[in-house]
Amino acid sequence: MNQLVLLFLTAILAGFGLIVVTSLASSFITSTTIVNFLIAVGTIAVIVFAFSVLYIAIKALFQKNWM
Repeated sequence: MNQLVLLFLTAILAGFGLIVVTSLASSFITSTTIVNFLIAVGTIAVIVFAFSVLYIAIKALFQKNWM
């Protein structure tokens, strides 16, 4: 289960990276549609995987797998 959580945390960081890099590169990308789409994809990735990590943590807490 530890590897799954690390994978989800990596996906969250990738989502944040996509948001930041897209915001920084918006001057180079001429299409605002592409920039907005990439920011939306990054935001959705962060939200989905953050909820996944929270779910795994709460499940482990109630099953007492963390001891």
